[in-house]
Amino acid sequence: MMGMGGFFLILGFISFLWARGEERGLNNSLSQRPDLREFLTRWPSRIEPGALRVGGWILVAVGLVLIILGGSFLAID
Repeated sequence: MMGMGGFFLILGFISFLWARGEERGLNNSLSQRPDLREFLTRWPSRIEPGALRVGGWILVAVGLVLIILGGSFLAID
């Protein structure tokens, strides 16, 4: 169970890094366009980096819960 928790923690951190890369790539591609309206006004909004970040937080929370449960089961045994 603790191994699964560690796996979820690793997935959460990978998701954070992936979101950062997506956001940087999006901002860099938009800033090089001749029409900067989308870059300056953030419209239409792109939800992918934010969704990856939220998913990362969920994965980290699940991973921590699994690690705590696994540690408590080991302490009881």
